[in-house]
Amino acid sequence: MSKINFKQLIFNAIIIAGIFLIDRISKLYIIKLAEIENNLDVYLNEYLNLYLIWNKGIAFGLFSFDDNFIYNLITLTIIIITTIVLAMMHKSGGFQKYCLISIFAGSLGNLFDRIYYSAVPDFIDLHIDNFHWFIFNVADIFITVGIICLIYVEIFFNKKNND
Repeated sequence: MSKINFKQLIFNAIIIAGIFLIDRISKLYIIKLAEIENNLDVYLNEYLNLYLIWNKGIAFGLFSFDDNFIYNLITLTIIIITTIVLAMMHKSGGFQKYCLISIFAGSLGNLFDRIYYSAVPDFIDLHIDNFHWFIFNVADIFITVGIICLIYVEIFFNKKNND
């Protein structure tokens, strides 16, 4: 039986809450801005726009359906995956734990929106000339960075440990 380190637990909870709040504040700001302007299409520079869309699918708008059953099934799947990430986070340590914290907190942010708004507000539009990447939000950034870092850890650090 492992002993719980309450200082570490509180520190991790603060990181999760911080990421969640950064995501919520950014989304609330963009939603409010869109309400004031009746639309949101802001040119920031030649590579970045703010353009609000409501995503009913998963990451980057994949699997967007109007069917409530499919939407609820996707939401249930996301809840299960988020719970698995929480369990993995509890069992991991070091840098890997912080990667999972990033994924978990970002997932919580998007899950909150799926439940509260029945869609996730995405608004960051990266592009080069006419090539636009999928529109995403701050939670997606934390999820993506967490996953990339986890892959990096798996490839370069766990390989050395297994040799």
